[in-house]
Order: sequence, then structure tokens, then C-alpha cells
Amino acid sequence: MAYDIAVIGAGPGGYDAATEAASFGLKVALVEKGDLGGTCLNWGCIPTKVILGATSAVEELASQRKMKVADGEVNIDYAALATRKDKLIAGTRKAMVQRLKQLGVDLYTGLGRIPTSGKVSVETPEGTQEIEAANIIVATGSKPTFFPGLAPDGERVMDSNDFLAMTEMPESLIVVGAGFIGLEMAQAAHRMGAKVTVVDAMDRVAPLEDPEVSKTLQSIFKRWKWDVRLGVRVQSVKTESDKAVLTLEGGDVVEADKALVAVGRGPVSNNLGLEELGATLERGTIKVNEYLEAAPGIYAIGDVNGIIQLAHAASHQAHYAASRIAGKTEAAYESGPVPSVLYGAPETMRVGLMPEQLRVEGRPCETSKFAFAGNPIAQSHASTQGFCKVIWSDNKVVGVTAVGHDASRLTTPATMIVQEGWTPNDIHGTIFPHPSLDEALLNALKAERTECK
Repeated sequence: MAYDIAVIGAGPGGYDAATEAASFGLKVALVEKGDLGGTCLNWGCIPTKVILGATSAVEELASQRKMKVADGEVNIDYAALATRKDKLIAGTRKAMVQRLKQLGVDLYTGLGRIPTSGKVSVETPEGTQEIEAANIIVATGSKPTFFPGLAPDGERVMDSNDFLAMTEMPESLIVVGAGFIGLEMAQAAHRMGAKVTVVDAMDRVAPLEDPEVSKTLQSIFKRWKWDVRLGVRVQSVKTESDKAVLTLEGGDVVEADKALVAVGRGPVSNNLGLEELGATLERGTIKVNEYLEAAPGIYAIGDVNGIIQLAHAASHQAHYAASRIAGKTEAAYESGPVPSVLYGAPETMRVGLMPEQLRVEGRPCETSKFAFAGNPIAQSHASTQGFCKVIWSDNKVVGVTAVGHDASRLTTPATMIVQEGWTPNDIHGTIFPHPSLDEALLNALKAERTECK
């Protein structure tokens, strides 16, 4: 059958590309080898947030107990939570299938590859199906990657997929990797009472964030009595006598019931046939031009193109690719500022340029900051550690970051402020509600500015 577009991969990027294109009146085929929704829905952002949401009362109670205004305990049935998580995900996949049917998108279940320009072959248990398509969108996403000696062994050493498949939380957990994936899952384990050890070769947790944010996170984890070991390299992690055993370079050994390896993700691009069609792959990443094209008539969106590994960025690229194919735009792709969030308690958010980036670019840099300790909502939740920081350059807001209670709530207004490039004259053009966490952002905008150090 002939299509206007064939999309390979049904994660956030691929699914949104298919539905957007169909809404434009194009004939669309969607190819997926596994479950609809990709990593984000099935093994990443959504199940992690279900777990963090269900266990949030544990942290809320702990905060109020510190203030001596509440006591008691929150008992989480983790097996029941795992079942609820699976039901929610299955329900979302069912709704996705219904949406595809409503829009007339043909779903092919199998492994897709591109044997020649304008064609996609789909390997299914019943045999290979051939699809003709005037345009092809590759949205095959990413998968966990591991250094030698750190690969999951199917027993006590897990990747993020294995962690989210557990129906019982271990009493102790080693987390190798202090990025967002590792820290969110470590928080979930902490709330369930696990003893947590975090190890990373970098010199700070959340190393992509502003150093001041990392410092705040580390102070909170220290208060929780996490064993955080930074600037150390792991020699191996493996199962020994029903324990996960971590060996550091230098000989130190750490044991726990389980170990989670969360050191990064790499693109899923092997065996697609792209290089034969003129595409360039660098360490598996599909290189694209300013129109997100990997080769004539072939687009690559989301994690697989190496621009940024975030589900909402993939969806934004999906809209552009569908719009371009539908003839609704001829402009080059521009993402605008892309926000990122670390969930849990505390949370972090970041959008735009940080001081270090401005220093590298040789641009002027100032910051203004407001502590959550002065915010009534943070006070009411007895969670006042953290701050909101605004980054300025040439008298315009170019970035915002925050860490602390419910900091993710600031993400959308901060993104709009950065995108619009607010100056001091814009601050009073919008009314911020009182009392609200948003006022931390307002007060950071109004605070006295200092030059970046």
C-alpha cells in the first residue's frame, strides 16, 4: 500500500508525527516493533511519575514531622502500586490505538527498516510486509547504554526497565549514575525505606544542572543519609551470593540487595539501512540537517537524532516534520528554549542558558535569585530548601533554574519568559497569583542582580 508518510517508531515523537500528519489529511502508516508509547510511556517518564506520585505522601509526612505538627506513617503496598502502574500504562496504550483508528492511521506491528528510498519493510512473525511511502520519519528512540563491566546480569544488577518491572522494592539499592534517571529512581527507593548508595564518576550529582542546583541536591541527599560517592569510577558491578556487589577502581567494595545502572542512553539506529541511502551515523546517532532530514525524503526525530533526549522535544520535532511534509512550512526547524525537569522531592527545573554556557560564549552574565525559604507555599509544606535563579544577559532573561519543593510548577512560565526574552520592564506586565510558588519566580526576577562568578 502507498502512503504519504511511513513513521518508524511509536514513542512520543513517532506517535505524535503520525497523528499530526493524519490530522493534516495525509495517508499515514505507523510501524512499531513493540508496545505503543515507547520508552517514555512504558519504561521511563510515566511509570516513574506514577511511583513518585503514589509515594509523595511519605516525603510530605516526613517534612511535617520535622516541624512537629504531624506524626504517623504512610504504608505503601508496592505490589499493588506496580499493578496500578501497569493498568494505567495499558489503558493509555489502548487509548492510543483508538486514536490511530479514528484518524485512519494504519498500524504495522513488527521491525521496520528501509531497504530502499521510498520503501519500508516490516518484519513480522507472519513474514515481511512492504510499504511504499513518499516520506519516511525515523523515530526509533534510545535505549540504556552500559560501560564494560556494568551491564545488567538479569539477577541483582538492573537497568531502568528492570527497576520499573519490580513488584517489591529492595531493602538496599546501589545506583550507578547520578543523572535524572538514577536520582528519580533512587528517590522512589528511599521513600520505600531502602538504604541508598549513589555512585558517579562526575564530581557532582545532576551534572548537567547549574552547580548551585547540584550543591542543594547533595545537601538534601546527605540529610537523608544517602551514601553519595562522587568523582569515583566503577570497575564492575555483578551478582555475588544473592547480593549486588559494586567494585570501585582502587578496590573499595559496596554491597546491596540490588544495583541499578543508569549511566546514559544511546540511539536505536542499527539495521535500519540508512547509511546505504546517504544518511550519516556517528556512534549510532543519525545526523540531520536544519530541516531534520537525514537523507532525501527521510527525517529523523527525537532521541535518535542526538539533538536532545527529552520526550517533549521529540513531540515538538514531530509537529515540525509533519508540518513540513504537509507543506505547511518551508522554514528550518527551530525548537526555542527546551525545558527539563527532575521530578520527586526536591524537584529541579531548567530552561535556557546557564551561567557556564554564557561564560563559554563570552557573553555578559548576571543572576538574580530568591530562596524558597521566603515563599509561603514552600513554608506551608515545610519544605523550604532551594531557590529560583534567573540568568540575565544584556538586560534580558536568557535562562531560569530552580530546585526545591514542586519546582516543576515553574517550568512553563519560566519557558515563556525565556522565549519572550523578558526585560525588567516586562516583569509587572503579568499578575502572579498570591500565595503561590510562582511568586518565587516573580521575586527572583525582581531581586538584585549580581555578576556571574
